[in-house]
Amino acid sequence: MKIETNLNINKQLKKKVVWYHLPDIGKQELELELLQEEPLSINIQGKTYSVIMRTPGEERAHAAGFCLAEGIVDNMDDIADIALCDGDESNVAAVMLSKVRFSEVSHLLEKKGYVSQTSCGICGRGIIDDLSTILKPVAKSLTITFDQVMEIVNQMKDVQNLRRRCNSSHAAVILDCNQEILSSAEDAGRHNALDKAIGKLFLKGTLKNAAIALISSRASYEMIQKCGRAGIEIVISMSRPTALACDLGERLGMTLADVRDEGLSVFTGADRITSKDML
Repeated sequence: MKIETNLNINKQLKKKVVWYHLPDIGKQELELELLQEEPLSINIQGKTYSVIMRTPGEERAHAAGFCLAEGIVDNMDDIADIALCDGDESNVAAVMLSKVRFSEVSHLLEKKGYVSQTSCGICGRGIIDDLSTILKPVAKSLTITFDQVMEIVNQMKDVQNLRRRCNSSHAAVILDCNQEILSSAEDAGRHNALDKAIGKLFLKGTLKNAAIALISSRASYEMIQKCGRAGIEIVISMSRPTALACDLGERLGMTLADVRDEGLSVFTGADRITSKDML
């Protein structure tokens, strides 16, 4: 069968006005484009096999590549059809296998890699709404300056022992309201590094002191969800957050910022980060 891809760059990006800090210049408004992020449910033979977060677009190609990587298909003849339940705006890709291939991989399809299941699969917004029920707004007790944020960022290199050796690990650092490091962790996966750093405090019973998270990667929806569950007020990333991460950050009353070169972009909760003379 022929797989046609769909790509709408306007759906992949979202514009947002942010506050941008620069040394000796202060704070100014700037319009930036953020990468969109939504769940995609991959259904196989009418059942949800997996739900993945992705940038919208090219869902058929994404589903085909996923099935190949998982060993569900070996070649195009194994695929009878890939349908998008709601057209090109769909968050559900329904894969139908050939009869022969279905009999060969039925044991793989018993894998339970999904969040929940309905008769027609999981719709993207439903997943976001379900996850939001376990989150509540974070406290608003912290204000720091632009200079203090940059000092926090400079501490990242001190905890990246693995990166110095292999140059391929992500790091997460958790700090208290006085900008003192409480825990840190490194891992090949950015989500894993954050889970480990938060988990150390959770196991010690000191998670209530967590106020700031510094992460070496992009701030995706899942990263903000993890920080929200930990009650963290400020998340500083080394790459621009996704649009969905900003949406969640605003709902939680969280401050999201990213650092590039000498500048700091503040996407949500800008009132927690001030110029030095305002404190």
